[in-house]
Amino acid sequence: MKRAVSVSIGSSKRDKAVTVNLMGEEISIERIGTDGDLKKAAKLFKEMDGIVDAFGLGGGDFGTEFAGKYFRYHNVAWIADDAKKTPVVDGSGVRNSLEARLAGFIEKEIGEHINPKTVLLPAASDRWGLTKSFIDAGYECVFGELMFGLGIPIPLRSVKTLKIFASLLYPIAMRLPFSWIYPTGEKQTVRDPKFENHYQWASVIAGDNNFIVRHMPDKLEGKVIVTNTTTPDDMELFKNAGVKYVVTGTPAIDGRSFGTNMMEAAFIAASGKNRKLTDDELNEMLDSLDFKPQIREL
Repeated sequence: MKRAVSVSIGSSKRDKAVTVNLMGEEISIERIGTDGDLKKAAKLFKEMDGIVDAFGLGGGDFGTEFAGKYFRYHNVAWIADDAKKTPVVDGSGVRNSLEARLAGFIEKEIGEHINPKTVLLPAASDRWGLTKSFIDAGYECVFGELMFGLGIPIPLRSVKTLKIFASLLYPIAMRLPFSWIYPTGEKQTVRDPKFENHYQWASVIAGDNNFIVRHMPDKLEGKVIVTNTTTPDDMELFKNAGVKYVVTGTPAIDGRSFGTNMMEAAFIAASGKNRKLTDDELNEMLDSLDFKPQIREL
């Protein structure tokens, strides 16, 4: 059986292992969290290199592409340097393909239930495909870079301002300790409700699940959450808060949705190509598998 492993710098409490069938291949997919320990993650990549068929990098990215520019995360990308034989992906290929379609999919399936067309994006520049899909769908947006990234309670409301902010901050932020700009390890399980007025203003809250959950208020009646990796605990939290719909870019497998890094690694394992797949190859696989976002009504 082929094996794909996501080595995550996130919490080990979110670990999961299941077997899936892709393109007629049985694939073992497994998430291993290192609770924010980057050295432990680097060790896992080195020890399993050449043993597993594909790696995913979870809880972080090699970099981010925003408005046509690519910024490398120097503070985290090094952990996979010793993976010389097994291909490593951070899920950006699948994520870009899926998230560019998300707002259109949501409008088609549940758009009549979303009024007004407003969306809070905690880290808009880091999920540009997702952000642009909502802009193109005509949503009024609040970009949460200052609030969720720096703790400054100032929303950004224009793409022009967002681009200025990103161009100034990204070259610096990419070299800061990763834990300064993104919750890792046990910090992913700690909630600190903030910015409630912006959560309540939005009909839709869209972006990274850790950012959304970290500061969400206890009540989000009738809201739509659009995110990535969710666990049964996350779904229970959203249900208790009164969330109406949860939309994930990847379908649920055995009660949870895996991150795009895990799914992209699984696609590589199934393909047998032992390399990163091109955008055309990924889109072909997504279409052949009828791989669509999932909407769950709570």
